[in-house]
Amino acid sequence: MADSFQVKGRNAAALFTLRVHRGDGMALLAMNWKEDTPPDDFVGFAIQYREPEGTKFFSLNNRLSFTGASTATDPDVRSSLRSPIQKFRWVHFPFRAELAGEFTYRVTPVFMNDDDILSYGEPQTVGIELRRETYPGQLNVSFTRGFVSSQAFVDRYEKTDPIATLLPAKADDGLHFKPTHRDASEALAWMGFEARSVILEVLDQAIAHKDAKVSVVAYDLSEPELVGRLEKLGKRLKIVIDDSGTHGASASGETQSAERLVRTAGADQVKRQHMGGLQHNKTIVVTGRGLHRVVFGSTNYSWRGFYVQNNSAVVLQGEKAVKPFFAAFDQYWASDDEDDFGASPAAEWADLGLKGIDARVAFSPHGPSNALLKTIGADIAEGTKSSLFYSLAFIAQTKGAIREAVSKVTENAGIFVFGMADKEIGGITLQTTDGNLAPVRPAQLGKTAPEPFKSEPAAGFGIRMHHKFVVIDFDKPTARVYVGSYNFSPAADTGNGENLLLVRDRRIAVSYVVEAVRLFDHYQFRLKQKDARTARKALALTKPPRGPDEKPWWTKDYTDPPRIRDRLLFA
Repeated sequence: MADSFQVKGRNAAALFTLRVHRGDGMALLAMNWKEDTPPDDFVGFAIQYREPEGTKFFSLNNRLSFTGASTATDPDVRSSLRSPIQKFRWVHFPFRAELAGEFTYRVTPVFMNDDDILSYGEPQTVGIELRRETYPGQLNVSFTRGFVSSQAFVDRYEKTDPIATLLPAKADDGLHFKPTHRDASEALAWMGFEARSVILEVLDQAIAHKDAKVSVVAYDLSEPELVGRLEKLGKRLKIVIDDSGTHGASASGETQSAERLVRTAGADQVKRQHMGGLQHNKTIVVTGRGLHRVVFGSTNYSWRGFYVQNNSAVVLQGEKAVKPFFAAFDQYWASDDEDDFGASPAAEWADLGLKGIDARVAFSPHGPSNALLKTIGADIAEGTKSSLFYSLAFIAQTKGAIREAVSKVTENAGIFVFGMADKEIGGITLQTTDGNLAPVRPAQLGKTAPEPFKSEPAAGFGIRMHHKFVVIDFDKPTARVYVGSYNFSPAADTGNGENLLLVRDRRIAVSYVVEAVRLFDHYQFRLKQKDARTARKALALTKPPRGPDEKPWWTKDYTDPPRIRDRLLFA
């Protein structure tokens, strides 16, 4: 069914199975051979897709090819029909994922004979809807692309102008920076992906709805498109802006934004605050007759938040859904004291009243009686039965319940774990990228391997992976996701201003898992590039074994226990 968030191939004649998982703006394709193992001459999968109402299939490209292949002699060499995908799963971003209707995927097994001639087996074909909204009219999960350091970015945008023409060198310059890149509009939309568009869209709706009131809590606030929209709201805006650390400096982007908004909204509508440590929320709440929206999550309102980092933004609709956010805003506005907030109803779990979606939200700082960190740690440590996916920006600094829980689950050989952190995780045994847990550091990767790969921009200092989400048992009816601005740390729990969503829903869990997989695969491949550069070797596809010491490309997928579980879990 096109409306399903997971669909299976139905071709009994095909030698493999296919399952496609719906992400937000992307799809995860997972394949598995029906027999015990594929034949030795199997060299991968060709993947093609057709847009809704389209008549033509487009072939996905592969950056790797067989040794000796060249675009100079074969202009179609990058097509997966010529350079098949040697993986049992693949995350695809359709060029126009926002199109309504069914995207059709056709996956075909590719074989190579002793003369290096390719042939093709029976395909699997499935249709799936990749509509923009996760749950139309209620809840939408959105992501930034977070791929500035990628071959895709280099191919699309850095070949014409350097990244300095797209992004300011410093956050505090953000309000005055004007991109001069010749494709700036297109590039920023590509980089910001759906999260940027939904955040700006909610503000545009509020501006157009003349009786809408808007309440904002902002940690970083230096992105000019967003601040310009807040100015247009005039006195309909009420905003709390963080003033911790450098944010409180007279020249900071946050202070500059506050001064501008004082002029348009009035001094009594703008407040600076840091609670017990940080006012770390990133929330926009809109209410008016027939218009009730809230945006929250990890996406900061800054150039890095929109265009460099991996982030998510959740959009809720409905009068019941926005009420807890307004109540939290009013409590933040009323008091800067963390004890006062922790004792208020805003610090308790509140049901969002979404039809058919079990979702609750809570705001920090919490008090001793309603603190959440240990409860979440117990859910991870004791409640995880099949799989744990997490992307936690600051887990290296997060001692205590969550790190202990992640360590415990990681050591359980019966549970599949994928983890991403911006730094190496102290206290957890690091395995290789083929192991059960392989946290990788975007900052450590540097330049890429030799051709066909190109050097990638660093995009300045600071973290890249800014997500804060945990997905437990995505493949079970008990699937659940914890996500928000909350860093799963003692400070986030009892000191900072934060938001945390707990949603028990498989469609949403699958969406975050697809995001986790696409990031993990991206950085895992970058590590392979780094290793290839160190070894002065070119990365290439593996041909069928031609000698007694050679093995098929898929050998590890059928012999290494973690790789076996990976293949079976998704397909």
